Amino acid sequence: MKLNLGAFSISLAVKDIAASRAFYEKLGFEQVMGDQTQNWLILRNGETTIGLFQGMFEQNMLTFNPGWTGQAEALTEFNDIREIRQDLKAKGVVPASETVESDTGPASLTLIDPDGNPILLDQHVDSPPDLKNRMARKE
Repeated sequence: MKLNLGAFSISLAVKDIAASRAFYEKLGFEQVMGDQTQNWLILRNGETTIGLFQGMFEQNMLTFNPGWTGQAEALTEFNDIREIRQDLKAKGVVPASETVESDTGPASLTLIDPDGNPILLDQHVDSPPDLKNRMARKE
């Protein structure tokens, strides 16, 4: 199975979200999601998306959102995070952490690459309608 991890962005662990926002706005980024009072913002410049997160994690990380386009629009067909987890585990890639609380819907997992870089897979949308059938075929 070819994995499609979804929309890509870089999540930056910032010290001062207001200063970081001002800096990236000078580079042409605009806020598209988030709440600065909650210490998180999503900024976009064309097809490039960055997240600014103050006090939420220790280091910058690569972020993928299964089920989203690059413009944060829900897809009807995509690799659900549960399929991705199943495929990765079959290849010997064990998540550092998982938040998969049900058989469908939003969930997340974190991987650590060989150099210690965190990779967050964070699905915000409902699972595809045929997920259970697809998962059963892979077992």
